[in-house]
Amino acid sequence: MHAITSVTLDDAQRVIEAGIAKAKEINSPSNIAVADAGGNLLAFARMDDAWLGSIDIAINKAFTSRAFNIATQQLAGFAQPREQFYGIHVSNHGRVMIFAGGLPLKSGNSVVGAVGVSGGTGAQDQEIVEAAAAAL
Repeated sequence: MHAITSVTLDDAQRVIEAGIAKAKEINSPSNIAVADAGGNLLAFARMDDAWLGSIDIAINKAFTSRAFNIATQQLAGFAQPREQFYGIHVSNHGRVMIFAGGLPLKSGNSVVGAVGVSGGTGAQDQEIVEAAAAAL
């Protein structure tokens, strides 16, 4: 068996379906994006009644998690004033998101993509993204 180098469309759809199931369970209509190993959008779903403004945020949370191989919630702590990555949110043409809802997707120790969720509170987005990532 060879190592997975990037999530597939089937993987991405499974991740999104798990995210949708959790979002329905906690009543938080969401936008859910999956990026491939290159940080490019692979799959996306906008649930009924999910905020339009959260479409780009979900996509950019997935990008951020893959670009830096870190949970966006963790990056947020490093991006505060006087911390090592203060100002990072203005890099990459403003695509870097520094709040909860983005997670790298891993196969073993390798990052093979990422998932981003936006549409609820930070805690809701985090709960949904964790359920989504677990489906990989």
